[in-house]
Amino acid sequence: MTVRPQRARPGSPGLQALVDELAEQLGRSVAVDDPLVRMICTSRHFGDEDPVRIGTLLQGRADNATVRYVLAQGVAQWPKPGFIEGRDDLGLLPRYVVPLRERGYLLGLLMVVAPDKTLQEQETEAIGRAAEAMAAQMYTEHLAADTRKSDERSLVLELIDANVATRTAARRRAMESGLLGNAEHVLVTVVQLCRGTEPGRQAEAALWGALEGFRQTRTAHGLVAIDQERAILLQLRERAPGPAEIAVQSARVLDELTTFLDPSARPVIGVGGRHLDLRDAWRSYEQALVAARAARRLPSLKGMGDWDLLGELAVLLQLPEHALDESLIPKPLRTLSEANGGDRLRATLRSYLEHAGSIPRTADALKLHRTSLYYRLRQIQEITGLDLDDGAHRLTLHLGLRIEELLTTGEDAGA
Repeated sequence: MTVRPQRARPGSPGLQALVDELAEQLGRSVAVDDPLVRMICTSRHFGDEDPVRIGTLLQGRADNATVRYVLAQGVAQWPKPGFIEGRDDLGLLPRYVVPLRERGYLLGLLMVVAPDKTLQEQETEAIGRAAEAMAAQMYTEHLAADTRKSDERSLVLELIDANVATRTAARRRAMESGLLGNAEHVLVTVVQLCRGTEPGRQAEAALWGALEGFRQTRTAHGLVAIDQERAILLQLRERAPGPAEIAVQSARVLDELTTFLDPSARPVIGVGGRHLDLRDAWRSYEQALVAARAARRLPSLKGMGDWDLLGELAVLLQLPEHALDESLIPKPLRTLSEANGGDRLRATLRSYLEHAGSIPRTADALKLHRTSLYYRLRQIQEITGLDLDDGAHRLTLHLGLRIEELLTTGEDAGA
């Protein structure tokens, strides 16, 4: 499945007119991007176009490597205009960049192609005047969009609220407004960030940019709720998506976030269970929180937790944080860890339990002769005092190993 990067919404005719006017005045290519370096408006070429500009016109945004490079210059935090260096390997000429702000909001980035990194005084003055007009125009449009996002956020939070009456009223409102269509299968996805170095509004913009493409698709109608370090995507689908489809969607979101945000944000995704009715959106949400906790704790999940694939971990991860500690590890397993050759025996035990006690499959996985495997299993029984033929004993050891796995990182997602 090919995943296309999400474009910004096109700019208004008023903003486009301001861009065209400035470009003609300067005789230079001009563009306005959103805070995620996705094109909103652009002028015609003036013979100074580069591969990045041409590619952006075709795709609606620069490639991820270029976006990462521009954002890495800190342009979203610049207090005043400045130049960014060109990059031959990216096909990028130098640009004069003006952060477009109004009342504390970063609304976008005005970019003027400047191959020699010089501008005349009258040019910078013209750019400054145009930037003020553009910021004012964009702020007016921002207020209307922000109101819609706030209303959508409130609806999502009510649909997953703990109070039954609140959820019921929200469902009625959502269906009457037609925001979610008539599909039946509900799925909630939670995206969580660590507190990174970007301002909160940049993190919010990144979350919105990564998720907005999944609000309306061929098979899903969705709503998004975003605050500074968390986003909730509620989708109604025509059919319950399988793990592979969920993995593609989650990978797309993570890829976008790692493009837009500093690595310190360390995003993780939790996907709730698939349910048949919007009434169970709250249940899918609670499961998504557990899955996000798994994604934060288990490096093997690579930042993506899916409730339907968690197995017994879904139960363990619902323990309160203060209770999820080494005291839960069964004493026989601790004894095994402390024994001579404990690491080898623990690896043998793990493989044996994960292969449902099958001697042939365990021996094959460990590349051991069966006689050697039987010998190790006898050692495990002698050290732990447990009988591996006893289902309850096997469960005790298996859960112990799973708890140890959860304690490896010692960091929770902070649901």
